[in-house]
Amino acid sequence: MTHSTVGIIGAGAMGSGIAQVAAQAGWNVVLMDQSNDVLTHSSAALAKVCNRLVEKGRITADESVALQLRIDRTTEIQKLSSCILVIEAIVENVTVKQKVFASLENIVSNACLLATNTSSLSVTGLASSLRHPERFLGLHFFNPAPLMQLVEVVPAMQTDLSHVPRCIEWMSQWGKTPVQAKDTPGFIVNRLARPFYGEALRIVEEELATTLEVDAAMKAIGFRMGPFELMDLIGNDINYAVTVSVFEAFYFDPRYRPSLIQKQHVEAGWLGRKSGRGYYRYDGAPVASSAPNAMNDPEWIQHRIVSMLINEAVDALSMGIATAVDLELAMTRGVNYPKGLLAWANEWGVETVLEHLQSLQERYGEDRYRPAPLLRDMAANNKSFKLEQE
Repeated sequence: MTHSTVGIIGAGAMGSGIAQVAAQAGWNVVLMDQSNDVLTHSSAALAKVCNRLVEKGRITADESVALQLRIDRTTEIQKLSSCILVIEAIVENVTVKQKVFASLENIVSNACLLATNTSSLSVTGLASSLRHPERFLGLHFFNPAPLMQLVEVVPAMQTDLSHVPRCIEWMSQWGKTPVQAKDTPGFIVNRLARPFYGEALRIVEEELATTLEVDAAMKAIGFRMGPFELMDLIGNDINYAVTVSVFEAFYFDPRYRPSLIQKQHVEAGWLGRKSGRGYYRYDGAPVASSAPNAMNDPEWIQHRIVSMLINEAVDALSMGIATAVDLELAMTRGVNYPKGLLAWANEWGVETVLEHLQSLQERYGEDRYRPAPLLRDMAANNKSFKLEQE
């Protein structure tokens, strides 16, 4: 059987993770990086992963060897010439990425698709420097790629849309859950998830509740981690940078305004687990074991944060960022939400969500809490969201 070959540029954690995913799916992989040291580290890391998979009985020893042999590591970009797909997973810098793709266009065949794993840059902007932008799109994996199911498939404005179903099929072959997103800031997940962090930070900024109380309230309705636990896991520097990026890209829309508390945590070097301190202290043990203060009613925290999340999802739906089905898949498979946000709106009732938002807007007088026009329309007509594939 002849296997397809994918090229991956960048052998850091993300690029190596994508290489593992493709190899496990039976594809041949050419993993290219400028640094031999990075490639050596990538090879050693995969060997450890394969040994663990063998120990757990997930794969056999022979399958482990075969998987590792399917990845050809190189410092030479010319070795990507036989690929039918090349995915770039390097530093988030427009100039550097565009330089790489300019080189690629001189090497690969006209039939080869080119993709970026960017999470924050405009796919359309990156495509603009290519001679053949019609074969370029975004394939946004989540870290760690072998464990996270979701891949956001993001065509640029210039992309020939006939390539999109092929990429969706490939990602499905790789065992992933692909969703198609419009090329807008944050795509689906990084946009829709902003209120989970932003409203939690706002509540604590105003001393309406503690970090412990907010985290406890959200875990009580099915979230695996509270907002502050999750920000500590992601890294406050990374989470803050994404928020700033989305805020600026949306022309400073107050819905995405960054938090001074988070900025100060970054300035203090309190980045979370990786620095030993964030919103919690870490001393080799998990999250600080202090019990949350007694709360009379955690529901107001839940209503405030989830209503803002739902509003973001409804706004994305009305803007055609993705279908209702893909929006739901993105949040349940991409960030493990206990249920899709539109399903949550149906469960609570659209009118109830609207009431929560109107109450917040009345209290603060801020555009941050403006209900999405589609939410108002649906509440006025007593409608719910259709969540089945048509």
